[in-house]
Amino acid sequence: MKNKIPNHVTIIMDGNGRWAKQRGLERIEGHKAGVEAVRASCEFAVEKGVKFLSLFAFSEENWNRPHAEVFALMGLMIEAIINETPTFMKNNIKFRVIGDISKLPDNLKNKINGAEELTSKNSGLTLIIFLSYSGKWDILQANQKVAQFVLNNPDSKTDEQTLNDLFESYLSTNGVPDPDLLIRTSGEQRISNFMLWQAAYTELYFTEILWPDFRKTNFQQALDEFAQRERRFGKTGEQINIL
Repeated sequence: MKNKIPNHVTIIMDGNGRWAKQRGLERIEGHKAGVEAVRASCEFAVEKGVKFLSLFAFSEENWNRPHAEVFALMGLMIEAIINETPTFMKNNIKFRVIGDISKLPDNLKNKINGAEELTSKNSGLTLIIFLSYSGKWDILQANQKVAQFVLNNPDSKTDEQTLNDLFESYLSTNGVPDPDLLIRTSGEQRISNFMLWQAAYTELYFTEILWPDFRKTNFQQALDEFAQRERRFGKTGEQINIL
């Protein structure tokens, strides 16, 4: 079915540093250029009727980058939130940040909270930015909460389905459907500790395009590829009769 649109598209935005290096620029210039790709992707997702667009912007491991780059990135994120919030309101976009935000600077947390609150009643596209996020961290913190719940409620049901549902309710992505399509730019073919639980049956699409160059035509190519795939979720795709 060529016109099927994924409900949730997630993107690992990779290649900002290489884009800048190719042009003899500082890495932060690549991150600045990547903001336009974010804007184009949001516009395209709205046009196509995608309900959830999530972007992996800053991983837990990224804290190990040089302090100057991290500091500049945080400032860039604050600026982007300030500049884009009126557009979110105009286009009925709900803004949300997921990750270990306790590690973020207070001024960034304040801007995030303000944008989330202001856009909370918007009913169009939900734009999710993953900041200070790690799939392993997400699983670990959910497991800790499940263990604490079981300790505090010894008479609770502990069958597999109940525990599975409880675990998923404690993931940082609670309330967000699992991604249907994961796009990674820059030619790397791995998911790099991103939504390890949630992406169990996600379709993966890799492109050589560096993130600052990613535009609507590239996004459309990913959607076209997705439309050609048959999602089986572990099944054979054929009806099997057992006598």
